[in-house]
Amino acid sequence: MNLFRSEEHVDRWLGGREPGATLSVAKLSELAHAWWSDRLPPDWRPHTREQNQAVLDGLSLTGKFWRLP
Repeated sequence: MNLFRSEEHVDRWLGGREPGATLSVAKLSELAHAWWSDRLPPDWRPHTREQNQAVLDGLSLTGKFWRLP
């Protein structure tokens, strides 16, 4: 993961290469909270692939990059 201050900075860093996926720090924070916020209880169990995909879909992180295998 790399943090950039602007879209122009991303473009310079890529140097003509195709980007993977970019998202704002705000969206990254939403993703981190949705993905990790329930992991502290002692009875926590790993999420299923479907549950994890639902987290991504619920945050409108869609498209080929965001599809779990």
